[in-house]
Amino acid sequence: MKPSNEMKISFLSRSSNESFARATVAAFVAQLDPTIDELADIKTAVSEAVTNCIVHAYQDGLGMIYITAKLFDSGKIVIQIRDKGCGIEDIPQAMEPLFTTAGEERAGLGFAVMQSFMDKLKVKSQKGKGTTVTMEKTIIRRPVQNG
Repeated sequence: MKPSNEMKISFLSRSSNESFARATVAAFVAQLDPTIDELADIKTAVSEAVTNCIVHAYQDGLGMIYITAKLFDSGKIVIQIRDKGCGIEDIPQAMEPLFTTAGEERAGLGFAVMQSFMDKLKVKSQKGKGTTVTMEKTIIRRPVQNG
């Protein structure tokens, strides 16, 4: 199925750009008229994915983060967040709640949070080449109230 609308952005992996990414995706998704809770879920999942890129992918410097968001007439949203960083050696282990490679200051809940707020989560990674996180969520269509 072909998307009814699509956007792409890229930005440096600076922590100050995390809120930019979250707000941009939320503004794009708003055209589907999500509830406040649905929008909050999407914003949180995007924040977690972007933060993972900033903290883990480019540990020793800056790199680019790429986001593509696609909207479908069915109400489905597909968001892809990609980096060209160090990659993930063991994806199942990385997706375990509380697992982190970033030391004690990190909770290791990023993937668990993404999974809980989105309908689908897929992670692809290649060591030394980067990681792609693909998230899907369907916005529940509500009938228009007349009167």
